[in-house]
Amino acid sequence: HRKSLNAGFIDKNVPAKVDFYDHVTKGWQNAHPLTPEHARYGQFNILNDSSEIRVKNIVLGLAAQNPAMGTVAQKVSTIYEQAMDSVRRNKLGAQPIQGLLKKIETAPKEKMEDLFLMMHKHYSSPFMGVGPMEDMSNSKAYAMYVGGAGLGLGDRDYYLKKDKRNTEILNAYKKLIVDQMRNAGLSKKDANRVCKNVIKIETLLADSTWTREESRNLPAMNNPRTMTQLKNMYPDFPWDRFFIETMNIPTPDKVIVTELNTVKQGNDLYRTLTDREKKDLYLWQAVRSAAPYLSDNFSDANFEFNKVMSGVSQQRPRWKRSLSATEGVLGEAIGELYVERYFSPESKEYMIGLIENLRTALGKHIINLPWMSDETKLNAIKKLNAFTVKVGYPDKWKDYSTLNIDPEASYYDNMHAAQMWHQDEMLSKWGKPVDKTEWGMTPQTINAYYNPMANEIVFPAGILQAPFFDINASDAENYGGIGVVIGHEMTHGFDDQGCNFDADGNMFNWWTPADSEAFRNMTKGLIAQFDEIEVLPGLHANGQYTLGENIADQGGLRVAYTAFIDSQKKKGVDIKSEEAKIDGFDPLQVFYMNYANLWAQNIREAEIKSLTTGDVHSLGRNRVNVSLRNIAPFFEAF
Repeated sequence: HRKSLNAGFIDKNVPAKVDFYDHVTKGWQNAHPLTPEHARYGQFNILNDSSEIRVKNIVLGLAAQNPAMGTVAQKVSTIYEQAMDSVRRNKLGAQPIQGLLKKIETAPKEKMEDLFLMMHKHYSSPFMGVGPMEDMSNSKAYAMYVGGAGLGLGDRDYYLKKDKRNTEILNAYKKLIVDQMRNAGLSKKDANRVCKNVIKIETLLADSTWTREESRNLPAMNNPRTMTQLKNMYPDFPWDRFFIETMNIPTPDKVIVTELNTVKQGNDLYRTLTDREKKDLYLWQAVRSAAPYLSDNFSDANFEFNKVMSGVSQQRPRWKRSLSATEGVLGEAIGELYVERYFSPESKEYMIGLIENLRTALGKHIINLPWMSDETKLNAIKKLNAFTVKVGYPDKWKDYSTLNIDPEASYYDNMHAAQMWHQDEMLSKWGKPVDKTEWGMTPQTINAYYNPMANEIVFPAGILQAPFFDINASDAENYGGIGVVIGHEMTHGFDDQGCNFDADGNMFNWWTPADSEAFRNMTKGLIAQFDEIEVLPGLHANGQYTLGENIADQGGLRVAYTAFIDSQKKKGVDIKSEEAKIDGFDPLQVFYMNYANLWAQNIREAEIKSLTTGDVHSLGRNRVNVSLRNIAPFFEAF
């Protein structure tokens, strides 16, 4: 095992006091130049690469066994082989979707409602999005949510803000639509018409879509309505048919509407658009959802668009794309084999101990907060004690026995069948209590998350590798690595969004108005601090949009520091002593250096622009240099 921190990467020419990020990571950046397939490349990518190789070995190993029809091994290897078989896909071209496109194109006026329902059942969410999820007010049960349809470009600004960058992206999107419709067999004239209508509709939807800042306001999304109210508010959608036929469930008594005005805009467009305009939207959505599973000219067009969006100049190798597709469908089946091979019981044990140390440390921090009232502190401690921690992998695995993957069918048909299977699985939960043992990520994922509705933090086996965590690395590295990440995720339960959910994960604001006010006043400084940062000439970071993540970084750094100090005391280690030094560095210096090391990356300008628009996290460099500016022990360590 290598240690998490490579002392050889430290750049003595950039003093820690001038630019701590470059001081720690400059050598890493030089050793990992960007390759054409990457918009950015960092520690997460390195773990991703090693995880990909592991998963590839698992998948190829399954295929080599010549598995029997119907086994998980057969399903995994069929999907992977079909994804790799470009010869067969190129021969088929757009053939697998021709029947669907014809069905959309030739639908008579009296079948337009059927068409809308069919699109929702199988392909996309035109004009509105509907689905079950934990009820914000009762996390033990599922509620039915109704929200906006979503936008092809993800963010409203691309349609509405007319600057150079947004115009460039909108033009690339228009080109994508025309190219894909041509690939699907439409004439140039028809492809241009589809494009014009799609852009018209999505721009009108964007106009009512929430801004990035507004979408942080969770209480504003909790709008319970009875079915009668819903039908009165949005009278043009065929609600009963929608639930009974599309979702295969009885019409619910009540729903939660997340964005009232966005759904109204969807309803009005559904009523006023011509059949031709609707069909064009459906044609595009059908082609777009199928494109990754058709011939190479479809994935090439997607890639051309990607180039503009993120600045990459080369597609990911086919085997990597094929693995992603296979994991998207059978992720937990692969995960089960992954943890068997690559995740030790000792690692799980160390992690559980580390997390408990962090829980204790966070409790200390809460009790000592000068601005929080005693009543709120009591609620916070109650919530902290109720935290559920999931490490490595789920206690029970998904059963894929009813998923049918047919080697004779086309790749597209198999992927569509798999997506339908996952959708049915989700809808089958309706009416049952929420299963708290479920995971929202596969074990091989290089990430972690906090789920406010379950009041749980989840750490998949994938991220539990160096530099985040290594059973053979020093405590300083592990607490400065995964310790800060855990502290970060825990902090989400206690910030301006976490305060909206209680110990059971129900939406109930447990702060007093005075606490909320005090907190809001303190965040102003953090917002201003990030707003000031120029990420590129003339482009500033967005302190309001990234606020939640910046707060969590502050929390993670502070809580992990306390937990580290306490863990060393418990072990009887004097961190100020000579023998405690690691490669000549004080343990506290190593703690902060490995934190910086987590965010080591190289990144393209186009990607910096994209992330500044669409990512709630600050850029890696600022998560180090700007966040550490507020941490007194960091200054003492250096």
